[in-house]
Amino acid sequence: MKRTNYAGLIDESYLEQTVTLQGWVQKRRDLGGLIFVDLRDREGIVQLAFSAEFGQDALAVAEKMRTEYVIEIEGVVKSRAAGAVNDHLKSGKIEVQVKSAQILSEAKTTPFYIEDGINVSDELRLKYRYLDLRRPEMQKNLRIRSKITAATHEFLDNNGFIDIETPYLAKSTPEGARDYLVPSRVYPGAFYALPQSPQLFKQLLMGAGFDRYYQVARAFRDEDLRGDRQPEFTQLDVEMSFMSQAEIMDLVNHWVAAIMKKTVDFDLNIAEIPTLEWADAMARFGTDKPDLRFGMELQDLTALMADSEFGVFANAVQNGGQVKAIVVPGAASHFSRKDIDKMAQYIERFGAKGLAWLKITDEGITGPIAKFLTTKAADLLAQTGAQTGDLLLFAADQASVVAQTLDALRRMTAKEMKLIDESKWAFAWITNWPLFEYQPEEDRWISAHHPFTMPNEADLPLMATTEGAHKAHAQSYDLVLNGYELGSGSIRIHRMEIQEQMLSALGFTKQAAQDAFGFLLEGMEFGFPPMGGIALGLDRLAMLLAGRDNIREVIAFPKNSKGTEPMTEAPTTVAKAQLAELNLIAPAYSDIDAPNMAEE
Repeated sequence: MKRTNYAGLIDESYLEQTVTLQGWVQKRRDLGGLIFVDLRDREGIVQLAFSAEFGQDALAVAEKMRTEYVIEIEGVVKSRAAGAVNDHLKSGKIEVQVKSAQILSEAKTTPFYIEDGINVSDELRLKYRYLDLRRPEMQKNLRIRSKITAATHEFLDNNGFIDIETPYLAKSTPEGARDYLVPSRVYPGAFYALPQSPQLFKQLLMGAGFDRYYQVARAFRDEDLRGDRQPEFTQLDVEMSFMSQAEIMDLVNHWVAAIMKKTVDFDLNIAEIPTLEWADAMARFGTDKPDLRFGMELQDLTALMADSEFGVFANAVQNGGQVKAIVVPGAASHFSRKDIDKMAQYIERFGAKGLAWLKITDEGITGPIAKFLTTKAADLLAQTGAQTGDLLLFAADQASVVAQTLDALRRMTAKEMKLIDESKWAFAWITNWPLFEYQPEEDRWISAHHPFTMPNEADLPLMATTEGAHKAHAQSYDLVLNGYELGSGSIRIHRMEIQEQMLSALGFTKQAAQDAFGFLLEGMEFGFPPMGGIALGLDRLAMLLAGRDNIREVIAFPKNSKGTEPMTEAPTTVAKAQLAELNLIAPAYSDIDAPNMAEE
């Protein structure tokens, strides 16, 4: 039979009409001669009523129905009895009195209930992901994701962009993270790489004259996983020629406004999106992705504490470091000494050697370092604006340690004190990034964004030497939302001599640059236009708009925190014959089956 409409969309407009519905049994209630079944599909639930009066055969079928059976029914839409109305459902004022029914598929007992708010492990949900995705909240999450891509296609199509696919099988190039490699059967010993981004191809498309490109692009990075990171992810990727940084940012503002309207019906006022320079964001918030839904900005006390009697503060200043603090409003009585000790243990991961703190009480300033600051108490209160009942948390160390420490404490304490306006969408642009950043773990300089970012015009003379290049700033712009980086963009290098200087500053010899990026460098010799672009993270944006804190909640079939997929058990070993065909092992071993990974 042809379905009349989705079950969840049947309402009073269908009264007295005969409808055909299909879906899953959410719940069955047998009242003896009268059976009620909640029928569920992607749009919601409708109540079905079975009795001998409506259809004897249908009642017999209903007696066999169980939870998660797939059924099809035909019946008449009637108003519910007085007192039986459910205002929480779109279909809550009606029921369908069933004339005929059939079971399309039976189901065994599910490992968890198909309902929202279940309390089961993520591993179990991922193992039975097809069941997890039946739950209304998961269906809502994926529909938000779909609306984001629909709004993207509509907006960019209407603004002259062309949707172009770039290759998944490409050349391995040093772009930062580790590549996923794909062996070539035809060329023994050679490998493709799955793209970390479409960056090089979209620049080549600008060189080809396409002017405005976009793509909903898959990307792959072999790196450690976090709650907001997966080995494969999706970018809303754009590139355009002959546009300034300000013009690109303005276009992206309108694009994001279109997404917000279509997905969460929010009217984004793009005039209110602030722009912060990178140095300003780091100084005020300790991070390049600040959460602007609350205050608690970092207070620079370096000058005040340069001659402090507290040796930790004075020594930090003498060693070229900083002393900064945050004021946590109303937190003096909320956090105990034990709570603060746990914070101190937490910030050790950022290199902090301890946590100094003060409480502002009716008796004055109290805490383990109060006795060292008696002469500076008035100035400290005046500079920080701390009031009675507030908690002061300090960090004294090199700038990077101070920034990471206070950023973490700012977010942690604001969440604990419920200072964050969860209903707010706080966008911000972060601009004027350093072109390079130093990686002490690897003892080398890397590009802060990627090796194809154009330096600021004023900094171009610095590119003549490696030492000078490391001091340059970039024509770059990141879009931040509620403390998450949504997208990273920049004006690209379109002149070969500047690109060669950039690669040289990263430690590439001329030969190494040719080996890695020769096709791009040669392309620049044929006339590349000025260009720029950005990639928004679809997974992360969907996560935020769905009100989730993990991107797995908005991805249909994600990997777990170990990079494996419990449902299919990927990655798995393969037969040695297949490895031999790919020239990864000697053919002599190809007749031996691959071992079971679990046994190994």
